[in-house]
Amino acid sequence: MVTTLRCFDEQTASDSFNISTFILHLVLSTPLHLVLSSPSSFVLPIHSLLLTQWSATATEELSHPEIKSVPANFTMIQYFEWYAEGNGVHWKKFSKESKRLGDMGITAAWLPPPTCASSTESTGYDIYDLYDLGEFDQKGGQRTHWGTKEELVSAIETAKGNGVLTYIDAVLNHKAGADKTETFQATEVDSNDRNKEITDAYDIDGWTGFSFPGRGDKYSKLKWNFNHFTGVDWDDKGKKKSIFKIHGDGKTWAKSVSGENGNYDYLMFADIDHHHPEVIEDLNNWGTWILKESGAAGFRFDAIKHIDREFIGQFVKHVRKEIGNDKLFCVGEFWEDSLGSLENYVDTLGTQFSVFDCPLHYNFKEAGERGAEFDMRQIWDGTIVQSRPIDAVTLVDNHDTQRGQSLESWVNPQFKPLAYALILLRVDGYPCVFYGDLYGCGGDNPQEPVTQLEDFIRARKWYAYGELRDYSDHQNCLGWVRMGDEEHPDGCAVVLSNGGDGFKRMEVGKERAGQKWTDLLGWKQGEVVIGEDGWAEFPCNAVSVSIWVKEDAKFRDTFKKD
Repeated sequence: MVTTLRCFDEQTASDSFNISTFILHLVLSTPLHLVLSSPSSFVLPIHSLLLTQWSATATEELSHPEIKSVPANFTMIQYFEWYAEGNGVHWKKFSKESKRLGDMGITAAWLPPPTCASSTESTGYDIYDLYDLGEFDQKGGQRTHWGTKEELVSAIETAKGNGVLTYIDAVLNHKAGADKTETFQATEVDSNDRNKEITDAYDIDGWTGFSFPGRGDKYSKLKWNFNHFTGVDWDDKGKKKSIFKIHGDGKTWAKSVSGENGNYDYLMFADIDHHHPEVIEDLNNWGTWILKESGAAGFRFDAIKHIDREFIGQFVKHVRKEIGNDKLFCVGEFWEDSLGSLENYVDTLGTQFSVFDCPLHYNFKEAGERGAEFDMRQIWDGTIVQSRPIDAVTLVDNHDTQRGQSLESWVNPQFKPLAYALILLRVDGYPCVFYGDLYGCGGDNPQEPVTQLEDFIRARKWYAYGELRDYSDHQNCLGWVRMGDEEHPDGCAVVLSNGGDGFKRMEVGKERAGQKWTDLLGWKQGEVVIGEDGWAEFPCNAVSVSIWVKEDAKFRDTFKKD
C-alpha cells in the first residue's frame, strides 16, 4: 500500500524588496561566517556572492587565463576515487573530461596528490618528494601513479580554458619511502595514549634519511633526516613495529592537534616536525612553488587534525602573501564527527579556512540507514553548513568513506539522490561531488554511479539561484523553492521524500501563474500548473527527488530526460 505524505506550508514569504545595496554593504563589512537569514521561510544567498568573489579573485591574482562563462554557482568535484585507474593515464583523462565537467557545471576540481610517492603505483598519500610532480626518475620511474608533470600542467591549463579551476592535494603530515635508515634515540609510547612513554630512550634505526638522488638539489636543497621528524612506527634494527617518539632538544609531539589517543600528532610513516625551522621554510617555499609551477588555484590539505594548527595557519597566510592573493581557496580534511572540534579549528586558525562537513556526511549515512524513521528536518543538525556556511565544503562521500577504505561509512545508494539535492540545490555551503558517484567506484567492492547525477549538477548550474523558500513541516518530506535571480530567472522547486510518495504545496510567485512545470529528472510524470495565487502542489515518488522547472525554461534541452 502506498502512503501519501501531505506536506505543505501555507505561510507566506515576505514581500520582495531591493537588497542589492544592503548585500554589498554586508559582504564588505561582516565576518565571513555570517549569513543573513530572514525570520520567515526564505534565505538570501549571501554565501554565493562571497564564494564568487573568492574564486574569481583566486583566478585573477594567480594570473590564470580568464575563465569563460563561469556560472555564479560554484561546484567542486573530487576528481578521483581510491581505485581510479592509475598507470599514468589520470591527468590525460582529466584533461579530456574537463570540457564535459565545465559544461555540466563543475567549476573546480580537487586532484589527487600530484607529488612523488614511495611507488609509482601508489595513490600518493605515502608522500616521498613534494618537489617531484612526475619529472624525475625516482621510486620506480618518472611518472607518478597519475601521470607526468608535463601532463599535469597541460591538464590544469586545459581545464582552466573549460572553466574548471584545480586544487592541489597537499600531504604535509608525513613522509614515506626514505632512502636510508638512521640511528637515533627514541622511546616507545602507548598507542592509545601517545603522551605515555612505555620504555626508556634507546637507539633505533628508523627510515628517516631522504636524499632525493633523482632530483638532486633542483627546486629544494633540503635533505631530510631524523631531526626533521617527531616519530616513526618501525625500528629496522630490532625489527619491531611500534610508535616511537624521536628524542632531541625541545622535540615533542605537536600540541595543537586532535586530542584523540591522548595526542594524535602521529598518524603514519615518518611524522614531520612542523616546529623545525628548516621544515617550515621548505614547506612554505613548496606551497608557493607548486601553485606557480602547476597553475593550480588552491589547496586541499590532508589529515590536518594530525598537523600542528599553528603551522597550517602560518602556511596559508605565507602562501597567500607570496602569491599576492589573500583569498586563495584552502580547505582542510579534519575528519571528526564533532561540530565543536571543527568550529574550534576554524575559529583559532587565524585566517579564513574551509573544512569538509564531516558531521553532514554522517547525518546522510544515518538517514540512509534508518529510512523513513529518520526525521529529515534534523538533517542539518550539528553540521558546519548550518553553523558556519561560508566555511563549509559539503559532501556525500569521498575516497576514505568508500567501501573497503579506512573510514568506510558509505552512504546508502538509495539515499544519495536526496543527499545530492540537499547539497547542490540549496543556498549554503560549497558542494563537492565525489568522482565515484559520477563515474562509479572500482576495487573489490565496485559501486555504480548515482543515477543522473549530472542532471543534479546541471540543475544547480542553471536554476538554483535567488531566495530559498523552505517548506519543512513533515519529518519525511522536504520541499523548497529557489526563486531565481536577474541572470537566472527560471528558478526551481524541489521536493524529496525518504518515506512514501509525497508532495508539497509551495509558492513560486504570482508572476508565474498559469505556467506548466515538469520534473526535469523525468522521475515524476505529469505536469504542475501554477495557480493564480502563485502556489502549486509539487509531488515526488517514494524515497526519491523531483526537481520541478518551467517546461520551457532556458537550457531544458541539456538534460537527459524530461
